Amino acid sequence: MSLLDKVIGGFSPGASLRRGILLLERGDAKGAFALFSRAARANIPEAEFRVGRCYLEGAGVPPSRADGVRWVERAADKGYVEAQALLATLCLHGMAPGFANSGIGTGAGLFGGQTAAEPDYPTAAKWARRAAEAGSADGQAVLGFILTSGPENLRNVEEGDRWYEKSAAGGCPQGQLGWALVLARDTSKPGVQEELIKHLGQAAENGLATALYLYGMVLERGLGVPQDRAAAAACYKQGAEKGNRGAQARWGYALMEGNGVEKNLTEGESWLRRAALAGDPEAAALVGDIYAKGGSLPPNYAEAAMWFRRAADANHKGAARALGMLHLTGAGVPRDQEEAAKLFSLAAQAGDAASHVDLGNLLLRGHGDEQDQIRTRSWFEQAAASGDLIAAFNFGVCLAEGVGIERDDRKAAEWLRRAADGVVNAQYWYGRMLVEGRGVEANPEEGRIWIAKAAEIGMIEAEVMLADMMLSGRGGPKDHPAALALFEKAAGRGHVGAMFAVGAMYGGGHDVPWDRVAAQRWFRAAAERGHPYAQMMLGRYLARNLAGEQDIEQARRWTERAVAQGLQDAKADLAALPPPVDPDGAASPEDTATRAAGD
Repeated sequence: MSLLDKVIGGFSPGASLRRGILLLERGDAKGAFALFSRAARANIPEAEFRVGRCYLEGAGVPPSRADGVRWVERAADKGYVEAQALLATLCLHGMAPGFANSGIGTGAGLFGGQTAAEPDYPTAAKWARRAAEAGSADGQAVLGFILTSGPENLRNVEEGDRWYEKSAAGGCPQGQLGWALVLARDTSKPGVQEELIKHLGQAAENGLATALYLYGMVLERGLGVPQDRAAAAACYKQGAEKGNRGAQARWGYALMEGNGVEKNLTEGESWLRRAALAGDPEAAALVGDIYAKGGSLPPNYAEAAMWFRRAADANHKGAARALGMLHLTGAGVPRDQEEAAKLFSLAAQAGDAASHVDLGNLLLRGHGDEQDQIRTRSWFEQAAASGDLIAAFNFGVCLAEGVGIERDDRKAAEWLRRAADGVVNAQYWYGRMLVEGRGVEANPEEGRIWIAKAAEIGMIEAEVMLADMMLSGRGGPKDHPAALALFEKAAGRGHVGAMFAVGAMYGGGHDVPWDRVAAQRWFRAAAERGHPYAQMMLGRYLARNLAGEQDIEQARRWTERAVAQGLQDAKADLAALPPPVDPDGAASPEDTATRAAGD
């Protein structure tokens, strides 16, 4: 403190207060606090208020919430309106007047173990009302919040809306935001949207973090204003730096995508992580997506699963489905179809339509519980009744397979026929029911037409079934070349049964040129994927040199695999193979016994 300040301090407390304010404006918080303290000891309310602020903010004195609350309360009791408004806010943060004498937070310092209690809404309402009625815009905003969003016994939404409007007119950023949110309830009236955006923009200009986030959304989407992604990104950045987790998530996403700002993947991921750790489920889901998709580095499914779990636990439906898919495939987490079913159920109950289908598919394979079956069938039935063709298909499958409802092939066929007009899978299912005569009179010809429609769109199961019908002539003429083309198309997309069928057709006995080298190649592809008949056929080709390659030991291994899968025909093939030769050139006794048993 300068000599002048010491001299002023010797005069009136009012002079000390005025000089303290000047010092604070110049950045001398320590000198200001000394002068405020002298004035406060003279019971000047504004000085008491400023001493309380210094303690709360750690300005010129070690921070102490307890001392801060005590001094603010003294000023509020004397009718100082700013103190009343601040005390109301402190009460909402668990620092009501009793906080100062309860032993909570008596230690000084930012890291002194101070712990706030629960919000004290009644006390906050008392002080907010005094400040509001005295004309404090800050007090009016706090009172508006309590009356519109506080406990039910204190709520009076209509009165709260009026206080928000007064606060906004008084230029309070919190009041401007509150009034904008009031207006957002119904923007159908003329001029309401414009007024909403005006107040939201004013709150953002005043640096309110939540307003910056919301106004950024308005600018990004062009809601009532020209779309401006760069301005939106600037709002998100400011809001993010002020700690708003929604703004952190949007700012991180903008950096990841280069949306209104130069792309910066590293910084973008850092902001998304910060928002996710602060509890933003959307950010956690986005971080999970980053790790699941990979980029410059391979995907890290274990890390993705951790972030998806964080978001799913906060009821993020997309993350729940994504985590379910990881459990379904065993990527980064143990393969667990029951856990996948639980996650799909969670996502479906939250409104994720795709998860209804995922859950339905698992239920058809025997996973999930009875309640899942009933809920899933109910979802499909309700949506189907409203005209949703995909739901009509799924409901038809539930009826056909007895999922969550008694099996009823006739009704299943009716719903599948409805869905077949717009759903490829329904065309295939309805075609199968016509071919098999399930729920309808058997009509292979019409069934083949529906299956062909699904095959034309590229449904792999329909391609395989149509090829099989063309091979046998069921429901129409035989056409082996067309059947081979369809089998090859499906085989090229990974259908194991089609791989075996291509090998069988190239192996002879069909109206297509023989090609046993190609046949062996396709048998091997199917055998490596576990097809037992392909394993047996590959064993035969290798044992008998049918494609210019003889390898008895390979033949034995593939035939043994077919036998291990229960294929009876392969036992005779295995018994017919020459016995394995030991290092001394003699047949092993075990194999000799096996051959004798086979004979």
